[in-house]
Amino acid sequence: MTSASPIDPIPLERLLHDLAASIRETSAEASWASVETTARELANNLRVRNANVDIHTILGKTELPQTLTSLLASGLAGAHIPDDSKTGPLLEILRVGANLCMDHNENRAALLEVTFPQSVLSILEAYADRIPSPPGAKPLPLSNSHLKIVRTSIGVLLNASIGFDLVKARLTSLEAARTIIKLSSTIYPPTSWTSCLDNASQGAFVEEWDLRSGISNWSWRTVSALRDGQDENLQIINPDVLPWITAPLIKFCLPQADANSPLARWDEDMLDNLVQTDFDFLEESCTLIEALSLDVEEFRLELARATCYTDDTKSVSCLNTILDFIEHGAYPPLWKNPVFSEADRKNKEKAFDICKAALIKAVVEVFGEEKNEDVLWTDGKPGQPGGPVVEKFVQWIRGYVEHIDANKPEPARDDMAICASLSLGNLVRKANIATALLSPPYSLAPILASPQFISTSTDIKLKHGILGLLKHLSQFSKHSPIIPASLAEVGIIDRIARSGIWDEKSDAMADVIQLSAISVAKHMCHASLDHAFALVLPTDKDQPTGLLQILALVKRSDSVSIKSEGSRVLVTVVKTVWLSERITDQQQKKREQCMSILLTAECAKILTGLIARSNKYPLLVNEGIVAISLLSTHKVGAPLVIEALTTPPNGDAPLSPSTSSDIASALPTPSSRNDGLPVPRHALDMLIFVLRNVDNPVNFPIEVRINTCTFFSQLQRHVSAASLASIKDTVIPVVQQVIEDAEDVPEEEKLVKAANLLLENWKRSYNS
Repeated sequence: MTSASPIDPIPLERLLHDLAASIRETSAEASWASVETTARELANNLRVRNANVDIHTILGKTELPQTLTSLLASGLAGAHIPDDSKTGPLLEILRVGANLCMDHNENRAALLEVTFPQSVLSILEAYADRIPSPPGAKPLPLSNSHLKIVRTSIGVLLNASIGFDLVKARLTSLEAARTIIKLSSTIYPPTSWTSCLDNASQGAFVEEWDLRSGISNWSWRTVSALRDGQDENLQIINPDVLPWITAPLIKFCLPQADANSPLARWDEDMLDNLVQTDFDFLEESCTLIEALSLDVEEFRLELARATCYTDDTKSVSCLNTILDFIEHGAYPPLWKNPVFSEADRKNKEKAFDICKAALIKAVVEVFGEEKNEDVLWTDGKPGQPGGPVVEKFVQWIRGYVEHIDANKPEPARDDMAICASLSLGNLVRKANIATALLSPPYSLAPILASPQFISTSTDIKLKHGILGLLKHLSQFSKHSPIIPASLAEVGIIDRIARSGIWDEKSDAMADVIQLSAISVAKHMCHASLDHAFALVLPTDKDQPTGLLQILALVKRSDSVSIKSEGSRVLVTVVKTVWLSERITDQQQKKREQCMSILLTAECAKILTGLIARSNKYPLLVNEGIVAISLLSTHKVGAPLVIEALTTPPNGDAPLSPSTSSDIASALPTPSSRNDGLPVPRHALDMLIFVLRNVDNPVNFPIEVRINTCTFFSQLQRHVSAASLASIKDTVIPVVQQVIEDAEDVPEEEKLVKAANLLLENWKRSYNS
């Protein structure tokens, strides 16, 4: 058989052009029947490409694009939605437009130039304007002829925009995605078909819902096409879509339609199509909520504030709707219908869980948005600090522990505990919030410290959430005595130390969690001497102390953050142990025990290593200087510090101190950075760089330079002149130069005073 000869499209195009002109001039209603048949023939021939004749290119270069736009305007006759008598011809006009621009950029550009896509979008906007307020849960009532208009209009926008930036940009500026999502979610509210089965004949039901599901499917494809490849700075989706994509989530919570649907007897393929369309809506909306929450601040702000209607009358928070889905969303019983394979059901269940995980990420991001704090933490009712959402999160965390303690057969909801802990952690930005969470009625400290959350067997994601929350709570320990007291009562330091989080076997997966645990220890030790005792003093001969575990982690880790933060724990412990006042006799004994543990070569080297590594971070350098200054006040500590000053931070053998000429020249060497600035070999080099404060990657504040002078002054009190001689030879010329450079600078008067005092002290020690 030979293929049929290709049609000549030009006569059809000319006839359609003449009909359009006739209608414009005479309003000849009879011509619309000819428009419908002519357009249908053109549309049908444009559905497929002919290898011999490229009719798409031929027609695109004619007046057809303008003719289609003109006929569309004439068919509407000033109305926004076509009259029932015009739905037939307008449907065929839309089909011509959709097929003309399919995979054809030149025709897409031609249609855009005559505003055809914009005109089509106006039709969709008019249908969207018919959505009642409140929208309710029932499908928007439209006849099949109008459903076909909507579906084909969306098809036009899909074909015109896919892979073509000019159309995408224009439709984005007109907020097309918002219109499409709003309209689609009301024409096809997910699962709503299940309540319509008894009210229509089989044939009528299948025809109508095939159209409605097609609109939903094409809508999501169009939204995806509009988002694909667009400039990240261009907002494709307006936050106003939130009510339309969150309200339907409640339909995936129990009660849901029974597994034994009558549609399975009528039309198995149709049942499969509708169940899949329901699921596609769920998957697409959850993906969209997650992506926009991660990327768009305006969306995070709106999600904390927006409301939606989950039924005809009740307005609820979009955020609460999402939380209800996370808590109560369940696999639809319909998935267990025998028409679906076991593999298909399992795939959907896995994807359903991924949808919940996506929404959890979105919620965490919303709570991480600083501008949402006043909305998310409210006064609430008496006995409900923070409001109902905060109370819900507290119950999710508490409920996880209670569920396990009760030995219930079903798995405990760790995803809810993770969502709640991460979200509350993000919300804790003020001392009053931290205090409220650890005070009645919530009193979370015993729950957070429970073995279900902090133990060697705890899931890594759950540890991440709980330790992250503890980190944020503990940072306000100096501002509220309730925080360190409540966490001390539950032995939080000991619990973390026994959880294995700082063990070597945890290193591969747990950097972030190890850092959170380190931060808890740091803040707790900063808050009170008793917490420092808990970290430093041994309680079990078979269990290394928390401090020993952290220091071992610092030594073996390649993470700069872990090395720095772990070293800062040691800084904090030294400061707390050395500087605490008004202590009891019992505390004094423990304090002396701590000092003996801290006065070791290893501790001194970790502190000087912090100084040597932190040439970009004046705060860390200063913390290290303060700590080694305190160690040097002890007769055991000073010699350890001197030894550590010239020990490279990688633990190699000590180097000779740099001479003043070495430091002064500081010429680029193979060990220098790419910018030619010298890299300190050890802490002494770093202290010289701080004093000189030139050719550094950062400017060291005058306070850090003064503290450096004070440290060197302190160092001589408990060491021999011989052991300090080489350091003096290196430091004195630099200090003299600092005095010379700063002597006439009023802002550096205190530095000059500290430098002079250092020279005087050292001079006296020489004379003695």
